[in-house]
Amino acid sequence: MTKADLVAKISEKLGIEKGDVQATVETFMDEVKTSLESGDNVYLRGFGSFIIKTRAEKTGRNISKNTTIKIPAHNIPSFKPAKVFVEGVKTNVDVK
Repeated sequence: MTKADLVAKISEKLGIEKGDVQATVETFMDEVKTSLESGDNVYLRGFGSFIIKTRAEKTGRNISKNTTIKIPAHNIPSFKPAKVFVEGVKTNVDVK
């Protein structure tokens, strides 16, 4: 499902114009992004959490030059689904 599909489905279910739904979805994503960029996690009960994970410093290899490189510690955004969400997917989606 793409963002356009999501906007169309919400618009159809709620009877709201697609432009308004598009603006709402865009604002939601901007707020989540802004919150994570400022160091705050976003918790949505029953859906999941957008959190910041810290990756430790590690040593990598440049295979073309056969040298080691240091990869510094860094933060990455991550999504952790709620238990209810995970259980719903487990019970309703067939294994491929």
